[in-house]
Amino acid sequence: MVDAHQTFVIVGGGLAGAKAAETMRSEGFTGRVILIGDERDHPYERPPLSKGLLLGKEERDSVFVHEPAWYAQADIELHLGQTVTALDRDARSVTLGDGTRIHYDKLLLATGAEPRRLDIPGTGLAGVHHLRRLAHAELLRGVLTSLGRDNGQLVVAGAGWIGLEVAAAARTYGAEVTIVEPEPSPLHTVLGPELGAVFADLHREHGVVFHFGARLTEITGQDGMVLAALTDDGEEHPAHDVLAAIGAAPRTALAEAAGLEVLPGGGGIAVDAGLRTSDPLIYAVGDNAAVEHPLFGQRLRVEHWANALNGGPAAARSMLGQEVVYDRVPYFFSDQYDVGMEYSGYAPPGSYDQVVCRGDVGRRIPGV
Repeated sequence: MVDAHQTFVIVGGGLAGAKAAETMRSEGFTGRVILIGDERDHPYERPPLSKGLLLGKEERDSVFVHEPAWYAQADIELHLGQTVTALDRDARSVTLGDGTRIHYDKLLLATGAEPRRLDIPGTGLAGVHHLRRLAHAELLRGVLTSLGRDNGQLVVAGAGWIGLEVAAAARTYGAEVTIVEPEPSPLHTVLGPELGAVFADLHREHGVVFHFGARLTEITGQDGMVLAALTDDGEEHPAHDVLAAIGAAPRTALAEAAGLEVLPGGGGIAVDAGLRTSDPLIYAVGDNAAVEHPLFGQRLRVEHWANALNGGPAAARSMLGQEVVYDRVPYFFSDQYDVGMEYSGYAPPGSYDQVVCRGDVGRRIPGV
């Protein structure tokens, strides 16, 4: 049983944090629930940022997890636009950027991830973008609209999910797109070369130019504006804007400073199958958590939407003292042009012997 006088604090205002707060209430927890987010917007879902919202097919209000009034109705205390600057495990408190200290009985770290940055000259130019937050998507939608109207050039660094989805949106707007990717195919480390080639063909059919086996070394500009992107093989790609889509890094600084176990090399906060960290009063979930997965026999850090959607409720139930084994199989989806893809499982390149395709992959006609 959980004492009604206890305080549960959630650090992170994304989907995982919002669903955890919702589950605490739906499971009957009557203590204080405090949700802290470093964005001023209420918790929202991220897939539309590179899909429907970016394409102008979805309205801004459609991305939010709950209506703003829901939080007051559910007695969830919100601290939006606030960064947690310190975690004191001995005092069981977190400190906000404005100096406010908040006591917790149990704490959930749902701090997510942040875009990896290009470490090259020229990244301070106005036309260099990332896509992680709602504000990024709104800015980028305006950029793509302008590029399409003016037949402008977009260079994308990285042929992962974000890079490909933004490229598809850019071509839909009419912009010219070049993707620079160090691997030999799109999504190479996620899907492998066989299915990566399918996405390469899809984008080429829509006019995207790929430059494989290369990395950006410099972004040149004039009067603060982007002019071109240079690669390590001596090529120069004309550009009006550049998108850095080279992956995301888990936000683990708070956990590290507090002495929690964090896997090296950006591996995330180590948690067991019940989403408990090395401190029994602190839990972690979402993009920042490396979960001991009972099915695969190893720690997995999964950055996709379904992990936040399902992990948040699992963490809440674990905090409430329920027996939780988080053994969800990784799942993600992508929409690019008229092609939708869903992936369920865990099969990184090198872990399989053969790819079996049913249907006509070249024409993208499914089999039975």
